[in-house]
Amino acid sequence: MEIRSESDLLELIKRDKWMMEILCWVNELNLPDWWICAGFVRSKIWDTIHRYESRTAIPDIDVVYFDPLIIDEYQEKKWEERLLNRSPDIPWSVKNEARMHLVNGIPPYTSSVDAISKFPETATALGLKLDENEQLLLAAQHGIEDAIHLQLKPTPYIKQRPDMYKIYKERVMKKNWKSIWPLINVHDD
Repeated sequence: MEIRSESDLLELIKRDKWMMEILCWVNELNLPDWWICAGFVRSKIWDTIHRYESRTAIPDIDVVYFDPLIIDEYQEKKWEERLLNRSPDIPWSVKNEARMHLVNGIPPYTSSVDAISKFPETATALGLKLDENEQLLLAAQHGIEDAIHLQLKPTPYIKQRPDMYKIYKERVMKKNWKSIWPLINVHDD
């Protein structure tokens, strides 16, 4: 399937039984302002464009939510445990974005989508969730163009902060995405 638009991407995800099952499991937790983001979405796009027959390995499934009332990391671990009980073979990572600004040493986020928009790469700053009617939603504050055109670029937030830009460059080196998806174009700007 060719991905030219957000609706194409959503249709691609809807056809992926594994991804939809994961979205349903997280939806059952009723987390406030939740999304599954980052590599979960980007890898599906890049695998599809590279015409891979099977899914590339994902180091973890990033679940984010926003709850300013309970910012204890212990609560995140409880959510991870519930997901692990549901599917122990999936490497779950659950983070409350209402506390992650403390970890990252930056001003507080206003929502999960705000946090996603400040991820290091535009192609990774994507999230999926099910709404109250179980309709699939996409968070893409920077659009999906970089992801579908195989462009790996820093988000505007990262570009304007030299301390954070260093993280982008380190991630590009460490993750070595080009060895997995050779058609991507890595930007240093």
